[in-house]
Amino acid sequence: MVVAMAVDALVGWPSWLFVQIGHPVTWLGRLIAAVDAAWNRPSDPPALRRTAGVAGALVAIALAVALGWTLQSALSFGWIQIALVGMLAWPLVALRSLHDHVAAVAKPLQAGDIAGAREAVARIVGRDPAALDEAGIARAAIESLAENASDGIVAPVFWGALFGLPGILGYKAINTLDSMIGHRTERHEAFGRAAARIDDVANFVPARLTGFLFVLLAPRRAEALSCMRRDARRHRSPNAGWPEAAMAGALGVRLSGPRIYHDGTTNEPWLNQGARDPLAADITDALAVYRRAMLLLAGVLAILAFA
Repeated sequence: MVVAMAVDALVGWPSWLFVQIGHPVTWLGRLIAAVDAAWNRPSDPPALRRTAGVAGALVAIALAVALGWTLQSALSFGWIQIALVGMLAWPLVALRSLHDHVAAVAKPLQAGDIAGAREAVARIVGRDPAALDEAGIARAAIESLAENASDGIVAPVFWGALFGLPGILGYKAINTLDSMIGHRTERHEAFGRAAARIDDVANFVPARLTGFLFVLLAPRRAEALSCMRRDARRHRSPNAGWPEAAMAGALGVRLSGPRIYHDGTTNEPWLNQGARDPLAADITDALAVYRRAMLLLAGVLAILAFA
């Protein structure tokens, strides 16, 4: 996993490679889309659709785990296996991509280019960008950074460290299932229920680990810890609140709160209520916390590996 993190930090997933072969997550997405189209029939009663959703999720996860196991078992042992498994795991760690997408929001926002910042933030969140002012843009970017640090880096690395390629591929299947069908919409309320619950379980430890990493590397450690312990459970997600609340306390800003989407407004509770609204400079500070936290994670993994 240290190899995977290092390679991704250096090169990311190059655009020319994406054009040529796509990305493993898009391959998983095609499999899940096919299962959804074939097994999620609107004419079926909710109970049957829930059962089909359980079966579909388990099939997708099992195929991903089986692929990881087959690849890993075919490789030589020792340093060669470590290097090759790390290279195969590299596309499943979105360390650089997350940093670059959030930094792309900070740059125009700091220059006073609200239109450019709205365009950049629309690539990473689903909110209506036209409704976002400077504070709203900064808040969306920081929340996306905190949440995706957990499910885009810490969680896959955590499961990969425990179980190798089967662990990281299995987790990415779980996370992709949740992002595609784990929504409370008319189509996926029943079929995607299992995917959402499995994702909650898979992210339980990584989300809290991410929060504590942010606390340890925060410029305001006591505030970060206090905010995380107090507000994490107020978030609509059982997991996302931990890294988001930790980041809110670390920066001394308030996050979450009411959000405007294209189809309406959701009234979410504030994290670190009473603090000031974030500004463009806070995105830069959040990225600094993120970089230090990821370095610490890689360092701890390296120590454990050599120990």
